[in-house]
Amino acid sequence: MKLWAGRFQKETDTLVNDFNSSIGFDARLYKQDITGSIAHAQMLGKTGIIETHEAETIVDGLKAILADIEAGGVEFTLENEDIHMNIEAELTIRVGEAGKRLHTARSRNDQVAVDTRLYVKEEIPVLIGQVLALEEVLVKKAKANLDTVMPGYTHLQRAQPTTFAHYMMAYANMFKRDITRLEDCRARLDECPLGAGALATSTYPVDRFSTAAALGFAKPTDNSMDSVSDRDYAIELLSALSILMMHLSRFSEEIILWCSWEFKYVDLDDAYSTGSSIMPQKKNPDVAELVRGKTGRVYGSLVTLLTVMKALPLAYNKDMQEDKEALFDAIDTVELCLPVFAAMVDTLTVRPKDMAKAAAGGFINATDCADYLVKKGLPFREAYMIVGRLVNLCIKTGDTLDTLTLRDFRAISGLFDADVYQALALKTCVNGRKVYGGPARESVEKQISLIEEFVAQRKEK
Repeated sequence: MKLWAGRFQKETDTLVNDFNSSIGFDARLYKQDITGSIAHAQMLGKTGIIETHEAETIVDGLKAILADIEAGGVEFTLENEDIHMNIEAELTIRVGEAGKRLHTARSRNDQVAVDTRLYVKEEIPVLIGQVLALEEVLVKKAKANLDTVMPGYTHLQRAQPTTFAHYMMAYANMFKRDITRLEDCRARLDECPLGAGALATSTYPVDRFSTAAALGFAKPTDNSMDSVSDRDYAIELLSALSILMMHLSRFSEEIILWCSWEFKYVDLDDAYSTGSSIMPQKKNPDVAELVRGKTGRVYGSLVTLLTVMKALPLAYNKDMQEDKEALFDAIDTVELCLPVFAAMVDTLTVRPKDMAKAAAGGFINATDCADYLVKKGLPFREAYMIVGRLVNLCIKTGDTLDTLTLRDFRAISGLFDADVYQALALKTCVNGRKVYGGPARESVEKQISLIEEFVAQRKEK
């Protein structure tokens, strides 16, 4: 018989039972459910709502169940619907009448809310740790490539010279923001809904502050209706994870391009590539492609939960059972992607000569050529037009700005002198950009130091 069956005259139809059950996916909350139940039982005993010896019996029984679950000795059933009822039913079998008192002053509504918050609160540090590990890889790659000049792009067209180190720090800053978003989410969810009951608390003198403290929350939630109907923290986490995956996907796209024969800026390690069943020459960037593909899966989880919640009246509705599969799948997906992505980046080989060759073409020093004229006193717009004419000349002759003769330069503007060649050298162009945040070596070294400091602060916590 179901724990809630008193009002019903018929058994639940088998189809409904299967449809209604969530034990197939919320079983992973067993530890959080038992932890919350122990805190609740201890509070019931301390406040005198149940006898102290009953509370102790319940706590001992729950600890034994936890040990047996982790040893593979407990089977959950569809008949008991969810993790909460499975554990309560198992507890009652083991400790008898005392087990039936556990649910005093509690509802599955506040129970699932606290379980899910505890789960998310525990998973966020895992995610942060994985992103920090990726940050360390990016720092390592940047330090090794401070002078590796490559083209920077806009519109996927070669635009201005930069370095591979500067590129790595661009992504490092993206992932830094991802970490702070995860930290913000964890700080906001650090409130305990236990004791909110179904929606309107209880007539029993429950001590919500003691259960919040026992479970490691900063405080109890302030409104009981909001406590059981709130899934903002899950949506916020899914949003943060979607942005994180978007960054991974953008980086994946760069790597997919860079390791192609058309670019050949990097080589992926054999251990992080795959081959073709029919084309023996192929070396495919499957890790990057899968990360790019799995990004859509995480987006889907976010849209799922936003859609589930968009028209729900207060307080709890069964629709909210649909939060867990989306939430769990997104967390699992990101935790699967981050370590393999970091390892792929860590083991890839940078090809500085190919990057330098690409940087030599595409007129990426054209802006520097215009700046050269500006420093000679010419207004920028006039300098811009002159360099545009030089580029057109190069296109006709097959030259680059570096290979034009001084006579070619002076035919278009008498302001050019022999020092133009030094001004147009790619390393000059890069290292002249010493503006804070720029690609000059000293600027990138500062960026690296900031990321290292950020990572060190988080790892100390």
